[in-house]
Amino acid sequence: MDREAIKKILPHREPMLLLDETELNGGTAAGRYTVRGDEFFLRGHFPGNPVVPGVILCEMMAQSACLLVNAGEGAFTPYFTGIKNVKFRNKVLPGDTVVFESRLTGQKGAFYFVKSSGTVGDTPVVDGELSFAVVREV
Repeated sequence: MDREAIKKILPHREPMLLLDETELNGGTAAGRYTVRGDEFFLRGHFPGNPVVPGVILCEMMAQSACLLVNAGEGAFTPYFTGIKNVKFRNKVLPGDTVVFESRLTGQKGAFYFVKSSGTVGDTPVVDGELSFAVVREV
């Protein structure tokens, strides 16, 4: 699924849409983002030595994970409600393509729970547990 198809599911738009493509396979999602080097979050992090901030990696991971939320028909917004046990394993630099693998681990009412990880090639860069609340748009 390309960016235009992702926009039909997620409410995010540029510059905060941080997925280039994704694949859904049953209970798992694989999202990809290639860091171009001109992103807003690299301008000050760090001048002359750009590194993707950890909070942005969490957002990328969350956007990929949100594609697993089955909210049925109608518009909805998946609100990020928590992160647990997140570990940053390696840095992500301009030119890197990060692949996020996510799987749904549970649901309770409007809350969804996901385990997710990100890699660049074979190198782990981030992993953790995420939760979301799905809010129906009126």
